[in-house]
Amino acid sequence: MRERFGAAIRQSFDEVFDGQRTGRYSLTELSKVEKTYIGTKVEILIQAEFNLQRGHRMDYLVDGQEVDAKWSMKSRGWMIPTEAVGELCLCITANDYRSTFSVGIVRADEVALRTSSNKDKKRRFNDVGIAAMEWLVNPGVLPENLLLHLNEENRSAILNDALSGQQRVNQLFRRVHNKVVRREVVLTVAQQDDGPKRVRDARKALQPEGIMVLGHQGSHPGIAKDLNIDVPRKGSWIATRVTRADSGDTNSVLIAGERWRQARPEDPVCAGPTDYQ
Repeated sequence: MRERFGAAIRQSFDEVFDGQRTGRYSLTELSKVEKTYIGTKVEILIQAEFNLQRGHRMDYLVDGQEVDAKWSMKSRGWMIPTEAVGELCLCITANDYRSTFSVGIVRADEVALRTSSNKDKKRRFNDVGIAAMEWLVNPGVLPENLLLHLNEENRSAILNDALSGQQRVNQLFRRVHNKVVRREVVLTVAQQDDGPKRVRDARKALQPEGIMVLGHQGSHPGIAKDLNIDVPRKGSWIATRVTRADSGDTNSVLIAGERWRQARPEDPVCAGPTDYQ
């Protein structure tokens, strides 16, 4: 459940960023309307992920109970309208900078709500309401927004507008090693429909630099395990620089009769294996 909530929230952010067409990756790049729409996306994608029925009065119907979905960018920021008072509320929040999210459920009874000072009479939960929250996930790990967390030097080099889509993808895997790169990141960097093909081409381009780009198919998961790096799931990749290994080296892998290990910063650059496709 924890991973499914996290995946739905991550997808909501990514779909609103629309990185493939816009190159955006940060909440600061969104308009106020777009930030508001994240809540709608979260509601829709959680319903789809958990195959929830649509409610008659509220957003969902769960085991015969009406449940209203409430999203806030800030913890405790959920706003409860008059029509949701007395109803169960699924309260969701996430922090893209900290890569965390929380999901809780509570009944929005009068005793759980602050008095209203808004024209639309929406109210936040008081301390009683927060204490009554049944946390389904708190906190959970939100799949990382990789571009957001890169240092400025690497991010600028990767997203350089003067480069072609292929060159930007090459830069991505040249500079980001031993971290899983999701498909959405590649699409944002390439800003082209054939982002996955760009990864295959990057694999060939970076081979002379000793950089391997591993996916989820064929021998790649086994290679990642032997090199002691994360194994990418379907639709994601991981890059690492390698060098030839000695027979006694741990965390090494045999490819086409040659043994390889992760390169250390002090290791000179050498061409990597060519036939690990």
